[in-house]
Amino acid sequence: MRDFKSILHSIYNEAISQTDKGKVATYIPELAKIDIDNFGIYLKTMTGENYGVGDFNIPFSIQSISKVLALGKAMELIGESVFKRVDVEPSGHPFNQLALLEVENGIPRNPFINSGAIVIADILISNLKNPKTDFLNYVRDLCGDKNINYNIAVAKSEKDTGFKNFAAANLLKSFKNLDNDVEEVLDFYFHQCSIEMTCSQLSNVFYFLANDGYCINKKLHLSNSQVKRINALMLTCGFYDEAGEFAFEVGLPGKSGVGGGIVALLPDHFIITTWSPGLNKKGNSLLGMKALEQFTTKTNLSIF
Repeated sequence: MRDFKSILHSIYNEAISQTDKGKVATYIPELAKIDIDNFGIYLKTMTGENYGVGDFNIPFSIQSISKVLALGKAMELIGESVFKRVDVEPSGHPFNQLALLEVENGIPRNPFINSGAIVIADILISNLKNPKTDFLNYVRDLCGDKNINYNIAVAKSEKDTGFKNFAAANLLKSFKNLDNDVEEVLDFYFHQCSIEMTCSQLSNVFYFLANDGYCINKKLHLSNSQVKRINALMLTCGFYDEAGEFAFEVGLPGKSGVGGGIVALLPDHFIITTWSPGLNKKGNSLLGMKALEQFTTKTNLSIF
């Protein structure tokens, strides 16, 4: 039996001693205010063990991690029809790249780059009665925690500086791959990305993707086939243009966000979340990437 507690403490102690912790995202002004020294890890196993170390209970903006949850909700609502409007291929480009979108006639490469996530936001607006309220309640329902909320200041900060997202949305609209008003879709999208969670809450929320579609409260949200597809997308597209590196080094499906969070999981075994707001040059948490590589190496638990 693996001693997860001592493994996590070993990883944590090594990480906090690092002098290079990356750089906090500054293009969203609210994120620039976050202390770069924050670092937390939380592991939830399918056998009921829970281990946290460091700042695992401090809320942070989950940003692009929310794209997985939005995709999950869209698939719950309209099934495989989602993939008529968004592809499933790695982009090999930064998350806000626009060139491919024009070349490929308004069909985003995957749901985890910004243009793809904006299409998913459009789908949710078309299929939810009260989109922002309903989506937040969905996230809360996944882990049975009503203390999860939008960070309104972060959402406003994203709106005030989201020029490339406005460009992407208008480009999508020009290709008729956006049904709703651009402003309405982006308002939802910015709020979606601003959701705040702790490492422990995120591990609980992502439980359903390691548990055949059943959330922590034993409610079925997705079929086995749908869970397989989302996990596959996380493995191939979950880290912008560094997805191959993450699969190579860590060997788990996962998703990162520019708030410094990373969620990764091994189906039927565990969900692990790290948070360190300092990012590498590709926009992924520098210490989080290293910590997860060490975790799968020390435990010998990965999909490979």
